[in-house]
Amino acid sequence: MVFSSLIFIFMFLTVTLLVYYIVPKPLKNTVILLSGLVFYTWGEPVYVVVMIISTLIDYFAGIIIWKKGDNIIIRRICLIVSIVMNLTLLFTFKYSGFIADNINAIAGEKVIDVEKTFFLGIPFLPVNILPIGISFFTFQSMSYTIDMYRGEIEVQKNPINFAAFVTLFSQLVAGPIVRYSDISKELNDRVINVDKLYDGILRFITGMGKKVLIANSVGALWDTVLAYDRAETSVLTAWIGLVAYTLQIYFDFSGYSDMAIGLGKMMGFTFPENFNYPYLSKSISEFWRRWHITLGAWFRSYVYIPLGGNRKGLGRTVFNLAVVWLLTGIWHGSDWTFILWGVTYGVLIILERLFLGKILDKLPGWVCWIYTMFFVMLGWVLFASPDIGTAFAYMGNLFGSSGVLADSGSLYLLLNYGIVLIVGIFGATDAWKIIVDRAGAKLPAVVNWATPFCKTGVFLLCIAYLVDATYNPFLYFIF
Repeated sequence: MVFSSLIFIFMFLTVTLLVYYIVPKPLKNTVILLSGLVFYTWGEPVYVVVMIISTLIDYFAGIIIWKKGDNIIIRRICLIVSIVMNLTLLFTFKYSGFIADNINAIAGEKVIDVEKTFFLGIPFLPVNILPIGISFFTFQSMSYTIDMYRGEIEVQKNPINFAAFVTLFSQLVAGPIVRYSDISKELNDRVINVDKLYDGILRFITGMGKKVLIANSVGALWDTVLAYDRAETSVLTAWIGLVAYTLQIYFDFSGYSDMAIGLGKMMGFTFPENFNYPYLSKSISEFWRRWHITLGAWFRSYVYIPLGGNRKGLGRTVFNLAVVWLLTGIWHGSDWTFILWGVTYGVLIILERLFLGKILDKLPGWVCWIYTMFFVMLGWVLFASPDIGTAFAYMGNLFGSSGVLADSGSLYLLLNYGIVLIVGIFGATDAWKIIVDRAGAKLPAVVNWATPFCKTGVFLLCIAYLVDATYNPFLYFIF
């Protein structure tokens, strides 16, 4: 069940919010817990057990760490158990099949049956039964235990409150990654009022418009181009397709984050922002400070800084960055395309740290922007392709491997998708925000009155689209 579906909006969300607002404050976290379990079970009726196990592991680890505050050995044991158990769950369901496939490829025969064989007690499971959002909720739950061990947060003694934190459906399966410290106070006592509800509704509609009206439209264009014969795809067609995917993944994921943040506001929570106009970046390092902000913050807090960050010399800094970006690629998916994608970003960021950043500082901003977007878009080819061969073949199309610069198909795509591409490119910048802010400074009353009417129009357009829609994926559900 995705947020941009009629079932979610008019059935699940409506009923959940009605019950949530009606029940007294002490029962609101219970409603969050139950609704989260229903939401997850709707899509994964069996693998909801994985989420429950992860929740129980970290809840009891936190309790023991709190009770044994003076016993460093027991505290470390609890931390290690929490990390090992969570990563084991993640490995078992997300990566074991990938490892089995590679072992079989190296051996030249099928030595491991991913559907039947257990290796070191761990079942190799095919990717098509991957529990949705496992990378998100395991990272969120595990961060609680780590922060407890560090003494950075207070223990959550109430199991319902802790389970509500993990199962909070608004950000359960695709982020943003909300750490316990982000909402610890609001879990125990939060303000729920009309202003937050209003702001939440507007933010939800903004995300819905991004997802339904832009991401879905350009996503259909990308799927069309990706299905073309690589030997015949023209340069212009390949670039049109790549621009479409570049817009799709941004509006899909940032739209989901906007909807999640809006839902959080409706329920009294303030979630961290996850995007800050990343396609305006003038370096790869800046891009990753603006894209999937909560994931970057998680790796910085729990991997990069514990490894030493940039405090132990240049060589160690380079090593730490390499580890972080290898793990970032692995986190996104169990395929060599994701690993190569992460490694590529790691190499670019290391080069920027070593010398390239100083060169970029001296170049005109537009040159830096072209450099950044060029490598970001090439990275999306790896990210979106089913295998490395397909990715390299598509990159070949971008640079003329077919021998055709443009054809009638290119013109057809531009005529049919040109408007939505222009809208998407404009929407990926902060131009609209600047226009609204300036208008609000001069005519605040007009903007305040116009905003709800415009958002209502966007909502109605989305509903009209969804009535007959057959294409409505969420790209980050697979992570």
